[in-house]
Amino acid sequence: MSQPLPESADVDIVQLRVPCKAEWVALARLSVAAVASRLRFSLDEIEDIKLAVAEACTNAIQHAHGSETIEITCEAGADGLRVSVRDFGRGTRPETIRSRELDEERVGGLGVFLIRSLMDDVTYDVHPEQGTRLVMLKKSFA
Repeated sequence: MSQPLPESADVDIVQLRVPCKAEWVALARLSVAAVASRLRFSLDEIEDIKLAVAEACTNAIQHAHGSETIEITCEAGADGLRVSVRDFGRGTRPETIRSRELDEERVGGLGVFLIRSLMDDVTYDVHPEQGTRLVMLKKSFA
């Protein structure tokens, strides 16, 4: 499980549920960017968060067979932002979720590589019959 934001932090929670369709990824990106902009992130860090969220949503759309929606939850605290992206479909097996090395010649997996590169902590909670939850943490150091 992802490491929690510090107990002493006053955490605000923002949730968004969008259809599991590519045309809704932009709304997820913009919503998370709006939350991140309320914290002490630089513009570059906000762009990193937006890209990670877009990749997470795209993975859900591609792999969450049977999910009608994607749920995005932002937990904003003084020390960082935790974003979870959850689908409700029958996903892949947990052992198949891994980052791709840039020199590998297979198709796919670059999204996981990007997410892990852009965020400080990334975990998956996979339930083949109940969906997948990807949790990403970006710490604020400003």
